[in-house]
Amino acid sequence: MRIVIALGGNALLHRGERPDAAVQEANIDRVTTAIAALAQEHEIVITHGNGPQIGLLAVESAADPALSTPYPLDLLGAQTQGMIGSLLARTLHDALPGRRIAALVTHTLVRAADPAFDHPTKFVGQVYPYEVASTLARKRGWHIAADTTGWRRVVPSPAPERILETDTVHELLNSGTLVICAGGGGVPVTADQDTGALTGAEAVIDKDLTAALLAEDLKADFLLILTDVPCVYAGYGTPDQRPVLGATPAELRRGGFPDGSMGPKTEAAARFVERTGGLAAIGSLDAAYEIVHGRSGTLVRPDLTVA
Repeated sequence: MRIVIALGGNALLHRGERPDAAVQEANIDRVTTAIAALAQEHEIVITHGNGPQIGLLAVESAADPALSTPYPLDLLGAQTQGMIGSLLARTLHDALPGRRIAALVTHTLVRAADPAFDHPTKFVGQVYPYEVASTLARKRGWHIAADTTGWRRVVPSPAPERILETDTVHELLNSGTLVICAGGGGVPVTADQDTGALTGAEAVIDKDLTAALLAEDLKADFLLILTDVPCVYAGYGTPDQRPVLGATPAELRRGGFPDGSMGPKTEAAARFVERTGGLAAIGSLDAAYEIVHGRSGTLVRPDLTVA
């Protein structure tokens, strides 16, 4: 099968960990172990989140006295693609000797008029107590919102329209290359209506929605969304919590999953299955092989009753 794998933003940097390079290098081994077994049997494209990493770079950029203004989010996103792509490529090179592996910086087209630019919702960076977060917001002009364990910066997250390098990814796949691309949802760009010239956008695109679009355009058979929970849970964190082991897109959407966590993942899975008739699944990184073989996770299947 051709499988697009979307790694969660905390795959390399878990909640509460110091954002040191050595920590992320150590965590990458777990990612490689999970993916290598699938790569022995299938064509693989890997996308990844970048919330912790881009948040760290944004803080560093804002505090750097050598800069007259902080680096924009599109350029910081490109930096995270290069860093995380390099870590993945190096470890997969060792785990899959002889396999062609390419990490590609990719750009994702968004609409300049997307209303998301006026309503920031995408979490980036670390979690702060409210007092610290509110002070940073006043000092740096941030928007903040409550996360599960504290307060974080939120930035615009426009909808992905097109991944500009899709044809290149397709050619690499056809040559037997394992491709790492669209990290952090891709570098967000807008296009001039008259000239087509590209301009970076101050945003971070949801990587799961970009992964669904990429999987559709690549005619993938399977979209695998890996996170830090074994499956989707209805009523997560409540006394009525229960696992959802299988669902159609319509059933997932009725679940009312929150935008800041499981919502984008379930929506991405639903979109891919609806638009392609393929399969999607959501589950734990460590169970990636088991999920693809139907022994773990939440499987999202087409609704065969719909004409």
